[in-house]
Amino acid sequence: MNKRGKIIWLCRYQVYDLYVGLLLLLRNTIQYFCIELSQVLLIQFLISDIENLVVAPISKASSRQRAGRAGRVRPGKCFRLYTEDYFSKEMSVVGIPEIQRSNLVSCVIQLKALGIDNILGFDWPASPSAELMIRALEVLYSLGVLDDDAKLTSPTGFQVAEIPLDPLISKMILASCEFGCSEEIITIAAVLSIQSIWIPVRGVQKQLDEAKLKFAAAEGDHVTFLNVYKGFIQSNKSSKWCHKNFINYHAMRKVIEVREQLKRITQRLGIGLKSCEGDIQAVRKAITAGFFANAARLEPFSHNGMYKTVRTSQEVYIHPSSVLFRVNPKFIVYHSLVSTDRQYMRNVITIDPSWLTEAAPHFYQKQLHTSVPQ
Repeated sequence: MNKRGKIIWLCRYQVYDLYVGLLLLLRNTIQYFCIELSQVLLIQFLISDIENLVVAPISKASSRQRAGRAGRVRPGKCFRLYTEDYFSKEMSVVGIPEIQRSNLVSCVIQLKALGIDNILGFDWPASPSAELMIRALEVLYSLGVLDDDAKLTSPTGFQVAEIPLDPLISKMILASCEFGCSEEIITIAAVLSIQSIWIPVRGVQKQLDEAKLKFAAAEGDHVTFLNVYKGFIQSNKSSKWCHKNFINYHAMRKVIEVREQLKRITQRLGIGLKSCEGDIQAVRKAITAGFFANAARLEPFSHNGMYKTVRTSQEVYIHPSSVLFRVNPKFIVYHSLVSTDRQYMRNVITIDPSWLTEAAPHFYQKQLHTSVPQ
């Protein structure tokens, strides 16, 4: 019970928007606070290799922590939207630690960079599952970040650890130096670090789709992002231009900020920035070098746009927000998977299947004559 406020038990269930609760944290004048029964957790599923947002019951520890938000600077009340009987008899004492339900790739590479090589024997505050740990090591090894002894490779492993992004994006940036398109790739990396550069507006989907067509590239979403960035710069970073084209102005400002940070990091690593001068194939090859594990092939005679991932033969579909939605090129690589009624691929780009074996022969050596036809 909160000593500075009064707790009231309610048996009516009610769901509140996740972001409302987050915004309340920013205010010190909260007098009344409601604690709902459920919370949204990000959980990594090994079989599908997808991070899903799952609704799960909160724990007693979380409930007590949230109660402290009421009455911080004056007397307040906390309303619990569940029964006291449920709290005392059915609610778990503590929740699942985040480290036991999240992707550990970035965590592992940072520990390696700190000189902690014995990851499996590390004294974790809450030990992650061996399956998640092994999956993280497999991903890093396939990227050439770890060697056969699970140590950081030089220079690739140490360079990837220096870039504060998903290792797949970091590898893409390093590969861009080889293909002479680092200027374009750091722009793409900056956009991928933002949730979305588009403004979702209800009731005007047709206008939004028409606005996207102005920038749409036949190669896919990554090249479309380059077109949007170029247009934003040419408009002198105009907020009116963004509003007219259904583009999030604040997201684009963030893209520029992240891009400048990446520019400084690459220069510190000795990676020279160079433009490909419109050679989009070089950009696509650099993206493939980082995301080769995320390749998918269109199923023959598919009438609903069904793809199967090259690595696991998982059924996936191009997300409706993609410029390649309903275009259905034969081979693509994607940035991430999202699960709703289907498994959707977000941010996709067309590729030549031969690029997969060029970028990662060690990864596809067993699939040269089956999954990846030449």
